[in-house]
Amino acid sequence: MEYRKACARWVPQILTQERKEHRMQVCWSLLNLYEAEGDSFLDRIITSDEMFCRHYEPESKRQSVDWQHVNSPSKKKLKILPSVGKVMCTVFWDRKGVILLNFIEPGQTINSDRYVATLSKLKARISKVRPEKKTSFLLQHNNARPHISLKTMKHIVKLGWTVVPHPPYSPDLAPSDFHLFGPVKDELHGQHIPSYNVIV
Repeated sequence: MEYRKACARWVPQILTQERKEHRMQVCWSLLNLYEAEGDSFLDRIITSDEMFCRHYEPESKRQSVDWQHVNSPSKKKLKILPSVGKVMCTVFWDRKGVILLNFIEPGQTINSDRYVATLSKLKARISKVRPEKKTSFLLQHNNARPHISLKTMKHIVKLGWTVVPHPPYSPDLAPSDFHLFGPVKDELHGQHIPSYNVIV
């Protein structure tokens, strides 16, 4: 009969036609900017995102691989779960490297007030480490509520900054997930961090 069973593919969100069109428009506008400015467009972008730093992140399966002879007995390893203790870190970075790391105290969450305070820290930090940018850069962050709240948007306008558009449910347009968080977490695998103060 040539039939077979197939599972549906899991996706983060089913996009409506309107969201698909918005995503297409944003991507075309970014491509047009890159074609017009070249690498200088990429140099202007400062990306922001958040990640959790755990007190202990076990080694990944790939990291525990070692050479064995064909006749060697197979090794067994106890599966260890990541620690419950963790700290939220907001990272701002560009093509040259990390500009600002901002850690949130345990038990606290990021809201509009905290994000506005972090943006003020970023302004001071840019003046020190990227003085050539100041107001000429493009801020890229996702559309989490603290990032797109009215208070945050007013503060960004007051600072004179421009935000790169980010369509909803577009994790593939978040460079931190591909170019930053993966390598950082690889370095943290297998390390024990005793307390929040050591992470900070």
